[in-house]
Amino acid sequence: MALEELKADHLASRRGGQAAVCSAHPEVLAAAIELAADNGRPLLVEATAGQVNQFGGYTGMTPARFASFLNGVADGMGFPRDRLLMGADHLGPYVWRSETAAAAMAKAAELARQCISAGFVKIHLDTGFGCSDDAAAILPPALAAERAVGLCGACEAQAARLPAGRRRPLYVIGAEVPPPGGALEQPEAVELTRPEEVAEFIGLAERGFRQAGLAQAWERVLAVVVQPGVDFGDAGVARYAPDKARALSQFHAALPGIMTYEVHSTDYQPPEALAQMVAGHFTLLKVGPCLTHAFREAVFALEQIELELLKARRSAAPSELSRVMEGLMRAHPAHWRSHYRGSAEELRRKRRSSRLDRIRYYWSMPEAQAALARLRSNLAPAVPAELAAIHFPEAGRWPQTDGRGCEPTRLVRRRIRAALEPYALACR
Repeated sequence: MALEELKADHLASRRGGQAAVCSAHPEVLAAAIELAADNGRPLLVEATAGQVNQFGGYTGMTPARFASFLNGVADGMGFPRDRLLMGADHLGPYVWRSETAAAAMAKAAELARQCISAGFVKIHLDTGFGCSDDAAAILPPALAAERAVGLCGACEAQAARLPAGRRRPLYVIGAEVPPPGGALEQPEAVELTRPEEVAEFIGLAERGFRQAGLAQAWERVLAVVVQPGVDFGDAGVARYAPDKARALSQFHAALPGIMTYEVHSTDYQPPEALAQMVAGHFTLLKVGPCLTHAFREAVFALEQIELELLKARRSAAPSELSRVMEGLMRAHPAHWRSHYRGSAEELRRKRRSSRLDRIRYYWSMPEAQAALARLRSNLAPAVPAELAAIHFPEAGRWPQTDGRGCEPTRLVRRRIRAALEPYALACR
């Protein structure tokens, strides 16, 4: 069930597709590993250039450190490494777009080299965004393709230095890439990719690859990113509509080689929409913010349970998780300030519960980790079954870890799994 065989498997009805879990959050990764293990399927995990890069990203991890971290989580859970695949998402100048194109692309190339060395097998060449000295925020297809070729060249040069037997990377191309993390403001305003746009970009990219001596790399282009009409914002979700995407679906038959469709910002789509997308040949589904959003829902629900329990334990100190997270976000607004707008009360609500889930940038901070540790301590050893039933209605269907209630970590992971399971069903 290698990624190279995804298109052939899909067309032969051996499997529907493949979800890509775009997150570096340990509980999200643990829940994803559990689900993949239960289903006997490979797991594809992707790190964005903002999360993980040569400078640490917002997680503080380089590609090598992320690979070690992810492998460590998998090893600890008994998940086979040969079923764990790593990808680099949005690898390009976006993170450094405030710099000149030359500077941003040099940093993107270095990140690409480090990803290849660390064992990333899928590289998203995201070069459609303009830099400080470009004429526009979104580049014309010819320039985006030219930069993708240059970035691929850096990957291939690094891959040539790897020990014999290491897999050569697969690539994802395309200029129809939404900004990382969702950007929907008007659901009805989402513009679908037109087949002629796909054909144009593929033609530009193929000519560039071949002229640069990258013909073999071209044969490993796994997917092209397209927009079939899905996105999400603070509160709204643009739902997939098969009729609107029919022309794009039909054009899948014209894609060369192993190339299939990749779709970003599929978060919060209802299960039936995900199944329809895969049936329409949108076979690589990227998902991330809705999974950390599920984590946020779960730990804030646990905080409500904590408050109930501490009424009878007045000597115990509450975690004050919500207050801690609000304080961190107000003290360090860089990760949400350009994404949230509104009154003071609207901003407070969005910081806490927006579907954009910008709060995910703050869970790794020491103060947040301390509050989460306090929360777990106050709830140990288990959440009483009657309280779990109120705040986690689905808990009644799960095996309890002991006779007294539900272990908090299990409640959190099950909430995350509930968000991820529709992807597994759609892609089976």
